[in-house]
Amino acid sequence: MATPANAITKTPAAPAPLTARSGRWLDGWNAEDSVQWETQGRAIARRNLGWSIFAEFLGFVIWQLWSVVVVMLPGAGFDLTSGQQFWLISVPTLVGATLRIPYTFVVAKFGGRNWTIVSAGLLLIPAILLGIVVQHPETPFAILLLVAALGGVGGGNFASSMANITYFFPQKEKGWALGLNAAGGNLGAAVAQFTVPIVVTLGAAAGLGLGLAGWMWVPFILLAMFGAAKWMDNLSAAKTDFAGVAAALREKHLWIMSFIYIGTFGSFIGFAGVFPKLIADQFPEFSTFTVAGASLSLAFLGALTGSLARPYGGRLADRIGGARMTIVAFAVMIAATIAVILTLPLGNFWLFLGLFLVLFLASGIGNGSAYRMIPSIFAARGAALAGAEHAVSAQRQSAAAVGIISAVGGYGGFLIPQVLNASQASTGAYDAAFWGFVAMYAVMAVVTGVVYLIPRDSLDRRIV
Repeated sequence: MATPANAITKTPAAPAPLTARSGRWLDGWNAEDSVQWETQGRAIARRNLGWSIFAEFLGFVIWQLWSVVVVMLPGAGFDLTSGQQFWLISVPTLVGATLRIPYTFVVAKFGGRNWTIVSAGLLLIPAILLGIVVQHPETPFAILLLVAALGGVGGGNFASSMANITYFFPQKEKGWALGLNAAGGNLGAAVAQFTVPIVVTLGAAAGLGLGLAGWMWVPFILLAMFGAAKWMDNLSAAKTDFAGVAAALREKHLWIMSFIYIGTFGSFIGFAGVFPKLIADQFPEFSTFTVAGASLSLAFLGALTGSLARPYGGRLADRIGGARMTIVAFAVMIAATIAVILTLPLGNFWLFLGLFLVLFLASGIGNGSAYRMIPSIFAARGAALAGAEHAVSAQRQSAAAVGIISAVGGYGGFLIPQVLNASQASTGAYDAAFWGFVAMYAVMAVVTGVVYLIPRDSLDRRIV
């Protein structure tokens, strides 16, 4: 059938112009443009996501490296007090949580690819220095503490990596991409705690020492730098929303969620760091197992459980609500912590391990559900204020709040080891610290329920 001469022929919309220039900069990026996304964007975004996950994974490895190295130092000839060991475990977390704040903004300043190269390269410093100082038992504690603190650069990588990936994906796929990015990074703690004892003991048989704990990661870091340089991209469209940050800082819900996130993510990263020492203190005979001539620590199971549970926390939050799921997580954390206190006198390692894995499971689920609450809260705030302008402002505040809340939550990873240290130093046991954690989780659960389960005008009468 012939087409009438005056007929209007519809042609597919052309994708937004996407051009590349030197330094692997991309101009005209718009992930919300469906044509651009399907024809070019998806492949580019996934390629960047893969290398981002790898670099962030190594960041978590270096961030949590001292958690497993500390329990091996006495065997290498170091004479450290328990309090000094706790400081070596906790100070990287303190530095990493602090660095998350500036790391949130550097992607827009230098480019995601460029900063991934730099931030991965910075990991070489603590890795190499650790490899050197642990070979010398006469190293002053102050030097050990400085090298451990430098490991905090790995904690900052989370913020810049998440900020970078946010720019690459459309709104409908951000949750999936950010979930993969976060889970891939969190697994670094588990992999470090699993592989380091094995590599060090096998290396000792070949005449190598504890320094392998640092040196073994250098080739992987170099690979991450090479991969980022060759296959990642910078987006000229990535801009820091300082107005959104300023508005988010004035929003009380940012600080309420930061408090809640200290209980979920702070507990996960804090217990992940201290778990090898807790096992060594309470059950030294189970600190390591020998398998085929290599030492294996089961402490990695805690970080692994919490990491794998995180995505399910977000999924459950979608089904039953973020606030409800977070309260359930806190309730399980309270029950598991009380059970640890009551059963410690039994001296049963397997019961201790099982209860802690429940605690890690609940904290991981709480990470996912609490993180899921953030956009829901700011969307409710935008609806309550009404008007398109307020809705856009709320979305911008939500994006800024995610980085700030993740930074503040990280400070829990410093508090957990230090509270345990104070309890042991003052009472000779950890019971007081664990009861303190129970009280903290109870307060956080109540705050979550009162603020986010009771309909109120400020949240558009919504239950988050």
